[in-house]
Amino acid sequence: MAEQKEMGFFDHLEELRWRLLKAIASIITIAIVVFFVSDQILEFLIKPLDKLPFPVALQFLKVQGMFTIKLEIALVLGLFLGTPVIIFQIWQFLSPGLKKKERRYAPAVILSFILCFGSGAIFAYTIVFPYALEFLLGMGTEGIKANIDISAYVGFFLRLIVAFGIVFEMPVLAFILTKMGILTPWLMRRYRSYAIVSIFVLAAILTPPDAITQVMLGVPLWILYEFSIGISTYFIDPEKKQAHKEEKLKEKK
Repeated sequence: MAEQKEMGFFDHLEELRWRLLKAIASIITIAIVVFFVSDQILEFLIKPLDKLPFPVALQFLKVQGMFTIKLEIALVLGLFLGTPVIIFQIWQFLSPGLKKKERRYAPAVILSFILCFGSGAIFAYTIVFPYALEFLLGMGTEGIKANIDISAYVGFFLRLIVAFGIVFEMPVLAFILTKMGILTPWLMRRYRSYAIVSIFVLAAILTPPDAITQVMLGVPLWILYEFSIGISTYFIDPEKKQAHKEEKLKEKK
């Protein structure tokens, strides 16, 4: 049997280019489909307004306003729904260079990535977004009514959804970094106080400038950090765990 020819540097670049093109093509295809059903999606996005104890009117202020909104929704959902294809293309590119044990974890990591992002998005839509709307829009007075630009509303919504989806990926990231030997549970415990401060700073950056949504992102992120310590503890290399125990015993003597 003839030996498989080893790919050169430029061959790898060519393969990467084609996989990127396939991923981009999938995003564009999905975005086009989403654009044509964007009216139904927009109805879904504005449903939380129906639950508010006061009326809120939406409007668009530019001639191209609604087109821009539908395009933004299409692109964001195209990227989100195309994520499995993107991950699959990345996996196809990297898998030949991975060990058998590393390839075994791939399906679980991909599934966890999608589920974690979805969990964050659902949490933001069902819990955080309605409370944030009621708190922020409830600041109006009798003489000042809520009359919101649809682009600002959708931008606020998408930013919140994406922010929560990304930060809910922390356990997956902890697993990957632990298996790579970069992260350890005792390192995460040692810097817990710094991490908590960083978490709330990150929450302030990712969310709109109000305390309610910042806390509602910061607290789950803190919980996820503690959960990630457990993930790292469970999946840490046994030899590293044993070496750490021996080091602790030496310190006590």
